[in-house]
Amino acid sequence: MISLLKFLHFELRRDVVQTIYDFIVKMPDGKEKSLSDYKGKILLIVNTASKCGFTPQFEGLQALYEKYKEQNFEVLGFPCDQFKQQEFDHIEETIQFCQTNYGVTFPMFAKIDVNGTNEHPLYTYLKAEKSGMLSKAIKWNFTKFLVDQNGTVVKRYSPTTKPQQIEEDIVKYLS
Repeated sequence: MISLLKFLHFELRRDVVQTIYDFIVKMPDGKEKSLSDYKGKILLIVNTASKCGFTPQFEGLQALYEKYKEQNFEVLGFPCDQFKQQEFDHIEETIQFCQTNYGVTFPMFAKIDVNGTNEHPLYTYLKAEKSGMLSKAIKWNFTKFLVDQNGTVVKRYSPTTKPQQIEEDIVKYLS
């Protein structure tokens, strides 16, 4: 019932929510950050997990970030513990793990839910804009969404899509 009410509230407010820039997210320290701070940038939004078979994708995500960050590209990482509890209990552990093992310097945010009654409204929006193969639900860690410089969700990638396979699309939107 709560999910239905949340969905209806989101649908009723869609006239207010135009782009991802309308959302507020939490930083690891609990401070709020508006995604409007990323206006004009190409974004790759990813739900991450530190103890997942896809965790080595952090390396590819960091490589894309380093290669294109000077051209208005950002990777935004959202740790999630919904899939077989593959994330650390404390966000500080997650951040340290990502930095130590993969050299992650792109923005990482507070842990969120991407499905269900407690899902973050950003993910409600992302999934409404680009659903998966069989449903809107996020199926696993490292599902990726590409957002153009206008805040429009232009593509969704499965967890098995490696970051380097997304590079061509990133370059297309950067030019």
